[in-house]
Amino acid sequence: MKVLIPSALRSYTERAEARASGETLAALLTDLDQQYTGIRFRMIDEQERIRRHIRIFVNGTQVRDLGHRLAESDEVVIVQALSGG
Repeated sequence: MKVLIPSALRSYTERAEARASGETLAALLTDLDQQYTGIRFRMIDEQERIRRHIRIFVNGTQVRDLGHRLAESDEVVIVQALSGG
């Protein structure tokens, strides 16, 4: 399925869009990591939670559950919040 990658993570993918598969959001992120080593850790912490500064939308709806089921036709958008002072 199509995954839109935020600019802060494009150092892994070298483009704004990637293709990945998985029956769940967790499986999709694992597939992405197999293609682009290290990208998953930038989104998921050591406690298997989506990092605070990352938002993941599936077909326009924010998803926080890594067990969320996906269909091949879904569009996944990863957004990274900006912060700083």
